[in-house]
Amino acid sequence: MSSPDVTDLLAKADRSLAAAEHLFTHGFPEFAVGRAYYAMFYSAEALLLNRDLSFSKHSAVIAAFGQHFVKTGILDASLHRHFLEAFDLRNLADYGAVRTIEDADVHSVLENAKAFCIAIKNHIASLE
Repeated sequence: MSSPDVTDLLAKADRSLAAAEHLFTHGFPEFAVGRAYYAMFYSAEALLLNRDLSFSKHSAVIAAFGQHFVKTGILDASLHRHFLEAFDLRNLADYGAVRTIEDADVHSVLENAKAFCIAIKNHIASLE
């Protein structure tokens, strides 16, 4: 059974994904990208924490996800690629020009974030 911290991070990921969808629907695509990325980030943190791994930097979480779950064949490589793409888009949305993110990109990040979060939840559930 996963720890309360893992459960809390997965719930936070769900709330972040819901916020991303709400923000996109209401005309805030740049902020939606950020929330979608954070849904993935919290899910990855939960997955790593489930193995007693914790990191303070976003880049370290992304790298550890790839090392421990993708390179080992536990999870599909597309998930790592989508995580990296979301990270890059989030940086562009947060630090780029006023309107730098296209709606098609936001839609893609949202769909990828949903698949990412589901894959991680399913993996954690399979361990219980």
